[in-house]
Amino acid sequence: MKKVRIGITDCSKYVNYEKWILAEPGVEVVKLGHGLNNAKDAQACDGIILSGGEDVHPRYYNKPEYEKYCHEIDEKRDEFEFSVLDEVEKHQLPLLGICRGLQVANVYYKGTLVPDIPSFGKFNHSRYSDRDRYHQIDVDTTTELFKITGLAKGEINSAHHQSAELIGKGLVTNSLSSDGIVEGIERQKNEGKPFFQLVQWHPERMTDLENPFSKKIKQAFINAIRNR
Repeated sequence: MKKVRIGITDCSKYVNYEKWILAEPGVEVVKLGHGLNNAKDAQACDGIILSGGEDVHPRYYNKPEYEKYCHEIDEKRDEFEFSVLDEVEKHQLPLLGICRGLQVANVYYKGTLVPDIPSFGKFNHSRYSDRDRYHQIDVDTTTELFKITGLAKGEINSAHHQSAELIGKGLVTNSLSSDGIVEGIERQKNEGKPFFQLVQWHPERMTDLENPFSKKIKQAFINAIRNR
């Protein structure tokens, strides 16, 4: 079995991502973080996971006035992960973005964010005090996400107060919640391109890790790396 090395960006829940991906045989993990100053280590990885965490500073999508809606911000992390994405583009690395990972990647590709979903008139998508929310999503049946999961509808967990608004250049929404929140993003044109999925939920900590929106996404990511 071909071994694969996957870089995971550091965050307060880093161990969740590490444990989830290491459950697959033949996988090694590299921690990437601004505290380690090791964005260049991404080029030695076979694939990258952008993890969850703090809000992206709105100045990076030209909406500095949105800062009042943000919770925690870490601009050093923002800049570091933009550098990691530079490496992803330069070396055409498979990418899986999770929660904040979706948001920072969307901003990198010149998209924008809703800084606080409830303040902008949508349902609350944040986690409860002791657990994640769960809700249904609709998946566009023409997308790679549908090919991966085989589901046009399904249940995912939810723990975010921001979301994608304007979708980045070359990207497209692949799934939505019932109130129109973007739940997933992928490339508009996938042919000949490496794996690229951005998900707003947390596949690494679902109560049911057999859920296709957890298990099949992880397997598709790793298989895409092995088959390069």
